[in-house]
Amino acid sequence: MFQHLRPALVMVTVFTLLTGLAYPLAVTAVSQVVFPGGASGSLIVKDGKVIGSTLIGQAFKSDGYFQPRPSATTAADPQDDTKTVDAPYNAAASAGSNLGPITQKLLDRVKGDVETLRTAGISGPIPVDAVTTSASGLDPHIAPETAFLQVSRVAKARGLAEDRVRALVTAHIEGRALGLLGEPRVNVLRLNLALDALKR
Repeated sequence: MFQHLRPALVMVTVFTLLTGLAYPLAVTAVSQVVFPGGASGSLIVKDGKVIGSTLIGQAFKSDGYFQPRPSATTAADPQDDTKTVDAPYNAAASAGSNLGPITQKLLDRVKGDVETLRTAGISGPIPVDAVTTSASGLDPHIAPETAFLQVSRVAKARGLAEDRVRALVTAHIEGRALGLLGEPRVNVLRLNLALDALKR
C-alpha cells in the first residue's frame, strides 16, 4: 500500500512547493523589478508619508476638493456587530450595494444625490457616476464630465479662477487603455494633489 501512497505524497509535496511557494515568489520578484510601483499597490507618497493609492478611492469632504463618486462599502456597526454602517471607501470591504435598479432604497439615495447637486446649482444632465457607486465601491476615478461639474464649486472655495481649475481637470484626463479599452477618466486623488500644488 505504501508503494502506491508514496508517489502521491511526493507529487502533492512537490506541486505544493512549486505552485504554492516557488511560483508566487518568482512572480512577486519579477513584478517588483519590472513594475515596482504597481506591485507595491500604486501608492502615492507625499512628504515621506503614504497618503493613498491611485487604485483605491478615498473620501474628500471639503468644498475645496473634487469629490469622488459615491461608495457603497460598509463596516461593522461599533454599537452592534450584527449590523453594518456606511463606511465609504473601506478597502477591507470592497463590494457594491447589490441593490437592484428598482430598489426603493437605491432610488431614494440617487434622487437625494440629484437634489443635492441641483441645490448646489448644477443644471443640465448629471453624469451617471456622480450619483451611482462602482461595483467595487472603491473606484478612484470619475468621468471628466463629473469633474467639470465640480469646477465652479472648487474654484470658489479656493479663490481660484474657474479657467485655471478647468485647465487642471483637462490636464488630468486619462484616455482609454491602449486607445480602445474603458472610458476617459480622471483620478480624483491625483487631481486633488495637483490642486493643492497650484499657486494662487
